[in-house]
Amino acid sequence: MIAVVGGGVAGLTAAHRLRALGAEVTVFEQAERLGGKLRTVDIAGTRLDVGAEAWLNRRPEAAALAAELGLATGHPTAARSTVHAGGSTRPLPGGTMLGLPADPAAVAGLLTADGLRRVEAESALAPLRLDGDTALGPLLRARFGDELTDRLVDPLLGGVYAGRVDRLGLRATMPPVAAALDAGATSLTAAARAVVRPSTGEPVFATPDAGMGALVDALAAGVEVRTGTVVRSLARAAGGWRLSLGAASPERALPEVTADAVVLAVPAPSARRLLADVVPAASAGYAEVELASMAVVALALPEGTELPGTSGVLVGAGERRSDGRPFAVKAFTYSTTKWGRGGPVLLRGSVGKLGDHGALRLTDPELVKAVRSDLADLAGVTAEPLDAVVQRWGGGLPQYGVGHADLVAGIEAAVSAVPGLAVAGATLHGVGVPACVGTGETAARRVAAHLGLAP
Repeated sequence: MIAVVGGGVAGLTAAHRLRALGAEVTVFEQAERLGGKLRTVDIAGTRLDVGAEAWLNRRPEAAALAAELGLATGHPTAARSTVHAGGSTRPLPGGTMLGLPADPAAVAGLLTADGLRRVEAESALAPLRLDGDTALGPLLRARFGDELTDRLVDPLLGGVYAGRVDRLGLRATMPPVAAALDAGATSLTAAARAVVRPSTGEPVFATPDAGMGALVDALAAGVEVRTGTVVRSLARAAGGWRLSLGAASPERALPEVTADAVVLAVPAPSARRLLADVVPAASAGYAEVELASMAVVALALPEGTELPGTSGVLVGAGERRSDGRPFAVKAFTYSTTKWGRGGPVLLRGSVGKLGDHGALRLTDPELVKAVRSDLADLAGVTAEPLDAVVQRWGGGLPQYGVGHADLVAGIEAAVSAVPGLAVAGATLHGVGVPACVGTGETAARRVAAHLGLAP
């Protein structure tokens, strides 16, 4: 038997691949449901994702897996995204790499005259040379100033990591830019110019028509699953592994199980705990990863409620409401507009960044009220919801800090020295669905090779 610890998309992908090779696989998940940060809920009689809602099409792993599983997928409409910065809401500029402009003219409408001059002058600054990794925020502020950093890059990366640009590392969050600098680009503008490509007209994002829950269900089909089960410890045993188990609720011990191999696809704190005795070096690496918490507030408004004709809005760092208070949300997704859906008008408000727990301390009703108030301030939408769902993701997003790539390389090297053990998940090579699928497939290949399973 192969034990897969963690029932998110990475663990389920590994289980799916191993089962297809004829292996007996059991997935152990401490929550009462599978999917990890993928969750599709019922709201006002329709379905809406309250975790990851789409994947990037330029990475092939998720799209290929969905096609293999026979899932019908769709793409967003042509509605543009916006950003609320400098006290007003404007179209999100194109021609950038996560906010780094290939041409300063691309961000002219978002910055003041002084801010634009800083961006235009960046390519004439002293040549930029990377020595290892560096914190992204301080680098951007030194080269471009604060406006571009706070008004564009921070909200874009905040949407990906629920983090702060000043705490994220360049190499892990913008690897193409780092590679361009390594290859000889002497400024961030030149590096962005080297990696930004003209639009091909192909959809940037995709998602299953039935929601991300359909991907979870398809991957779990035919796999033995034990939800509500905590793996308390992991130890080497004759010819394999011994897993000590407990029930999550009510808390109690369960009989131990043995496995021929183990895939750990769990968040960093759980990986740190489970690897502490068997792979101390990997455990120490996981211990260095910070986690951010966030929440998604989904609202269903009466059919016909008018939303802005955009796919959503990001909120720049430090932006304030018309009454001077800070926004509770970091972004709104106007789901009905973005995906071209009928029925109740659906939208999502995202709340929470690393180190900013103010709004997350509110009760669910208070959080809904705060998000509705921000919606009225940003978009003038005041309709009474037909339904609301609050999904909290406590410690849900790993932070890719300075040196993260080296940290992950150390974790994987330590684990690779232990036969019959593999790791996967969002901590490693990206927090998006394709990256997590990729780590699950890599883990499955490693375990299959160890057990001599034919590909």
